[in-house]
Amino acid sequence: MNKIPNRQAICEVLMEKAQTDRDIVVLCSDSRGSASLAPFAKAFPKQFIEVGIAEQNLVSISAGLAKCGKKVFAASPASFVSTRSYEQAKVDCAYSNTNVTLIGISGGVSYGALGMSHHSAQDIAAMSAIPNMRVYLPSDRFQTAKLIEQLLLDEKPAYIRVGRNPVEDIYTEDHTPFVMDRATVLREGTDVVLTACGEMVRPAKEAADLLAEQGVSACVLDMYCVKPFDKKTLLEKAAAAKLVVSVEEHAPFGGLGSMVSQAIGAECPKRVINLALPDAPVITGTSKEVFDHYGLNAEGIAAKAMEYLK
Repeated sequence: MNKIPNRQAICEVLMEKAQTDRDIVVLCSDSRGSASLAPFAKAFPKQFIEVGIAEQNLVSISAGLAKCGKKVFAASPASFVSTRSYEQAKVDCAYSNTNVTLIGISGGVSYGALGMSHHSAQDIAAMSAIPNMRVYLPSDRFQTAKLIEQLLLDEKPAYIRVGRNPVEDIYTEDHTPFVMDRATVLREGTDVVLTACGEMVRPAKEAADLLAEQGVSACVLDMYCVKPFDKKTLLEKAAAAKLVVSVEEHAPFGGLGSMVSQAIGAECPKRVINLALPDAPVITGTSKEVFDHYGLNAEGIAAKAMEYLK
């Protein structure tokens, strides 16, 4: 399986489109290397702005450029752009309805050993709470590319979170089913619905394989569109299931799990379990080590589903 960081896919799409669209502008906060956007800066110096370590300025300048007709993509570590520049994201981007896509790079626990100061375990909740702000967590490079292409076609604000590390392909170049703001059904199933976003989609998909070996039919939803939340698809798949499981690289409050629970509880009462990072500083380690420790891997997801199904 190929392993390409989603951030690299973003750069590739923007470079391709910028050849013919001079309104595309990319900004970074001393993060062009971390965001894999150095090639864009080199190829299109007149369409690239380095703001430096000044996340609030990054977002406000982006909003100003958007009001001048530019299609703006601003990249900064997710842990900072979702906290330090929260007011600017709320007022300058969302409230002012500007054509700015905020790219939160190295999201979740990607920074590993740098600890809680560099982890972004609250960004889904924070950004989703802003009216007019859309929130996306693509699962692999192909889905990421499709998402960027779609965002270039509209003029509404959005927040994208991608990880730092390479991720295994879930889709292929020839087969990447994608509908804007609709969850992708990776697998049909009737006993349990596994809904996940971002880097948790891969272990959810693998957990479904493990459950199948035990005679359990699992549906897998790639909920890359956390907001707008695709309640329709979730409810359709949950209607016949006995259990719904959400999996996310996020705190247990206000993220995908909360949205799944609200939707199911209001319209399709089923047992729901939410698998997430703990409400505590996360252990030090690589992403894989962190996921393994908290059961956010295929084995942990499958085991938790079986526990509740029994």
